[in-house]
Amino acid sequence: MGRTMRGRPLLIVGGVLSAMAAVLHLAIIAGGPDWYRFFGAGEQMARMAEAGHWYPVVVTLGIATMLGIWAAYAFSGAGLIRRLPLLRTALVIISLVYLARGLILIPAMMINPQGIAGLAAFTWWSSLIVLTYGLVYAVGTWRGWRQLTPAQAANRPPRAA
Repeated sequence: MGRTMRGRPLLIVGGVLSAMAAVLHLAIIAGGPDWYRFFGAGEQMARMAEAGHWYPVVVTLGIATMLGIWAAYAFSGAGLIRRLPLLRTALVIISLVYLARGLILIPAMMINPQGIAGLAAFTWWSSLIVLTYGLVYAVGTWRGWRQLTPAQAANRPPRAA
């Protein structure tokens, strides 16, 4: 599957990006309340972390786990690891979730009474980063779509570029 797949490099990049985000979320747990604040989790999460509450850790571990699974799907789509179940469906859903989260910037600008200037820096940079992730996954999935087909993908002769 991976030898001639056109979307392979982008899916590898997407997997690395998701894996890096997963590791960052684990680092936030280790970094404590100041890291929760710096990375935009909000004052309430930071205060709960200061108080030793379980909620910030569980939520952040959940996000890290999800990002790790998403990385695995990208690596599977790129042919670096075995084929995971519902590969094409999962890659489409992952692309859509990243894109939707990234595009939240548009309604946020529209509903904010101060417009663009009223948005927090976290909203800007996190939306642009996640939008980039979504584009990488979406284009990689689209370019490799034929090779991502179950079972017969391994038996299909390489397609001319």
